[in-house]
Amino acid sequence: MSRIRASFYDPTGARYGIPTFWWRGAPAGYATVRQLRAAGLRPGGQPVAAQVLWRGVGGTRVAYLYRVDAAKPKRTATPAQLRAIDRALTARRTCSTCREVRPYYIPRSLGECLTCSTA
Repeated sequence: MSRIRASFYDPTGARYGIPTFWWRGAPAGYATVRQLRAAGLRPGGQPVAAQVLWRGVGGTRVAYLYRVDAAKPKRTATPAQLRAIDRALTARRTCSTCREVRPYYIPRSLGECLTCSTA
């Protein structure tokens, strides 16, 4: 069964309010948030420029599209933010009982490493 639905094709936006395309039918120059992220970009506060509609599990699905030419570069974390993330992830691997840093995240259900929980 074809995924293309003529009822989802509205390039002027007369029916849905914004330009609407079918599955894999969007013209060049539009991208989803995931596609922008893969290209090192972000929407940057721009409004939704178009949408893609298709029939999926549970009904009609939608993916919002943004203009690539209006997208901005992804922001990078500052050195202080990277240090804070590193400390937070290290804390998740540190056992509260034996204070050893494990190569895995400590299960929250146990509250301690696997060695301490079995002892």
